[in-house]
Amino acid sequence: MVYNPKPAEWTAERFTKNKIADYKPFNFVDGEGVRCSIYVSGCPFNCAGCYNKIVQDFNYGIDYTLELENQIIADLRQPYVQGMTLLGGEPFLNTPVLLQLAKRIRYEFGNSKDIWAWSGYYYEELLQETDDKLELLSYVDILVDGRFELSLRDLTLRFRGSSNQRIVDVKASQAQGKLVLWQNGNYDHN
Repeated sequence: MVYNPKPAEWTAERFTKNKIADYKPFNFVDGEGVRCSIYVSGCPFNCAGCYNKIVQDFNYGIDYTLELENQIIADLRQPYVQGMTLLGGEPFLNTPVLLQLAKRIRYEFGNSKDIWAWSGYYYEELLQETDDKLELLSYVDILVDGRFELSLRDLTLRFRGSSNQRIVDVKASQAQGKLVLWQNGNYDHN
C-alpha cells in the first residue's frame, strides 16, 4: 500500500537517522550531465515496485560524515561535473543531512553546479510542507516528483519510472508562481 501523507504529517525530525545508503561520484544516469549522487536512507511512501526498496529503511547504510561531505565537494570541483543529485530513500525526510550539503554546495559553487532531487512528494505537496522541506526545495534546480506507480511504469521516459512523475523546473516555478516543467532536449511533456 502506498502512503499519501497529509501536509506536515511526516517530518525529518521524526524519521531521519542521518544515514546514507550510497554515494556515487561521476555518474551520468541521475540527471543531466556528469553528476555526483547521494542516496539517503529511508522512505515511508512504500511504492509498489520501488527499484530501491532496501533504502526504505531509515537505519540502512552509513552515517553521513563531514569526511564524506568534503569528498563530495572535492568531486564537484572537477570541471566536467555538472552538479549534485539527491535521491534515496526520500530526500525531503533527510533535511538535516541534505540542507547542510546543499548550503555548502551553494556557498562553494554558487549556481555554477545544479542540484537535482528525486522525491515521492509532488511539487504542490512540498509547497504545503514544513519549513525545512521548503528550504531544501529552495536550493533545488530540478525536481523529479511523484510517487512511482507500477501501473503507469514506462521505461521509455527520461529520468522517470512512471508517467505520473514530472520533471519540474523549480527555479522557473518559483519565479513564475506556477508549475513549470523542465524543457531540455527531447523532453516529452506527458
